[in-house]
Amino acid sequence: MAVTAQMVKELREKTGAGMMDCKKALVETNGDMEAAIDFLREKGLSSAAKKADRIAAEGTTAIEVDGNKAVLVEINAETDFVAKNENFQQLVKEISTHLLTTEPASVEEALASTMDNGSTVENHISNAVAKIGEKITLRRFDIKTKTDADAFGPYLHMGGRIGVLAVLEGTTDEAAAKDVAMHIAALNPQYISRDEVSAEEVERERKVLTEQALNEGKPENIVAKMVEGRLSKYFEDVCVLDQAFVKNPDQKVRDFVKATGGELVSFTRYAVGEGIEKREDNFAEEVMSQVKGN
Repeated sequence: MAVTAQMVKELREKTGAGMMDCKKALVETNGDMEAAIDFLREKGLSSAAKKADRIAAEGTTAIEVDGNKAVLVEINAETDFVAKNENFQQLVKEISTHLLTTEPASVEEALASTMDNGSTVENHISNAVAKIGEKITLRRFDIKTKTDADAFGPYLHMGGRIGVLAVLEGTTDEAAAKDVAMHIAALNPQYISRDEVSAEEVERERKVLTEQALNEGKPENIVAKMVEGRLSKYFEDVCVLDQAFVKNPDQKVRDFVKATGGELVSFTRYAVGEGIEKREDNFAEEVMSQVKGN
């Protein structure tokens, strides 16, 4: 019986095993779905299935630097306890190194890529799930490059709860680049400068601020001036170069970077689990489920 892509997809959804393992199981069982499930179970490759619908909102960020290339990655697990596990940390290291070597364009491409051990990243993670016992996901990553005349600013906060990778061009001052990354970790700006903020976003903010001022009963003849002042404060909140530097509040980040002779050209900031809705489970039921081996 011919094995179709739809059959592989269905088996993968039912077992949580990797695509290649699912295809192999279907080939070995001549397309018999139930037999293929048993085949994967016997091989220990479907143990991730029970974890597939769980929410992995804990984990860590990690940074790997190799010369003029660096990667910031977020890999999630279900609990902070497992995130500190030696096997989990080793997995993070292996995947980070692989990403830096292969430079995939997306998470999907990364998961399908083959590691040095001959396994795809997806299967490597599935094997780790079987060993560690929690759902694990490669959520996102960003690879940055520079020249010998530039500096990376890698910074991990709270053991990887927040990770920042910044790039300063025109300076090799790595300590300064790291200080900028630390600032970004602390204040969570959205942009480098106000030039990056879209005209639509600025106009939307101006409209909101105008309505606020009018609702406060301010005279219309001074509202416009007030709005521009408040808009400037908005830029300070969202643009890193407009912010007061955390290590010296009397100095703007713009001035700190300028003093290095360089320019902040990019940054990426990941906070573990941000944007993931954490499910509130009944703790007693969860414990009982684990005791029963579910």
